[in-house]
Amino acid sequence: MSVPFSLGDLPTLSRSTVDRQEGLRTNPSRLLAKWSDARVVLLDDAGRTPVVEGSSVLAFRKAIDFGASPPEDAVFLGEWQDTDYWSLPGGPSGDAQTVKMAGSWGFVEEVPLVDGEVWVELRGYGDLLDDTSAGLFTTAQALRNWRRQAKFCTRCGHPTELVQFGWASKCTNDGREEYPRTDPAVICLVHSTEGTNGSHVLLARQPIWPAGRYSVLAGFVEAGESLEACVLREIREEVGASVSDVRYLGSQPWPFPRSIMLGFTARADRSLPLVPADGEIEEALWVSREEVRAAFANSAARVAKPTPIANGAAEIILPGNSSIARVMLKAWADAEE
Repeated sequence: MSVPFSLGDLPTLSRSTVDRQEGLRTNPSRLLAKWSDARVVLLDDAGRTPVVEGSSVLAFRKAIDFGASPPEDAVFLGEWQDTDYWSLPGGPSGDAQTVKMAGSWGFVEEVPLVDGEVWVELRGYGDLLDDTSAGLFTTAQALRNWRRQAKFCTRCGHPTELVQFGWASKCTNDGREEYPRTDPAVICLVHSTEGTNGSHVLLARQPIWPAGRYSVLAGFVEAGESLEACVLREIREEVGASVSDVRYLGSQPWPFPRSIMLGFTARADRSLPLVPADGEIEEALWVSREEVRAAFANSAARVAKPTPIANGAAEIILPGNSSIARVMLKAWADAEE
């Protein structure tokens, strides 16, 4: 007898090992004492960081090379195995080559290569990093994006300055403190009602996506709304389907710019017509488990190879390896109906 499917694998960007408790970043004397032996994650203007070519570990810099104490824009990321980790802005130096590698959604992207280090972005490379590097990169990206949107006080409009080593901003006028914000968003794998896990999954594509790209449905939680109510509303708004048996699966940070993706699954009757939301959803369709399994088989080596859907409506390219959507689809595809 089949059982309800679960994620199985931890979503790529949910992996982390560092200790980031508040007591560490609010202890200046401790942080300063460990600065000389600390390591730094660099982020360029495009949000890329260096990785030794072919490696699963970030190419860290020695903190002491940036001065005897943390620069004003240094952000503390956490501690791991008695080493502190920070992030600082910085880009490739010297003569950079341009190399091609698999990026988000498996599409080939061009990235800089300098002195044996490839400057990669989180969406396309996050799944290839070890747990420590993935967690550090995700946190650094999230804090960087927050800071870009938090330069001014939301109450009086005056400039803010970073405090708590990057984990809070303080208004230069009235001293008001604000902290990194995270926007909750639900992402739901809707499957058909046959058996325990259904025989088909509901996929959709946005008008701005390249041809063939499909994913499960997602949307932001609104004020005063529960997560389960958001699932019901978003699915109804986006494709006109009514779902039942909403069940939580897991979560993943998604710092593009500042979301937390809360994964759910639900059931819907695939015999009823779908009504894609005008301007938001270009197409929605039911895809069989066999077709999803074939799409996974064809996306090996991180290069998406479109595979025809049986009804001829489209070709399917699955979400990228760093997305919780891919983990959800893989778990469902591997389950029994």
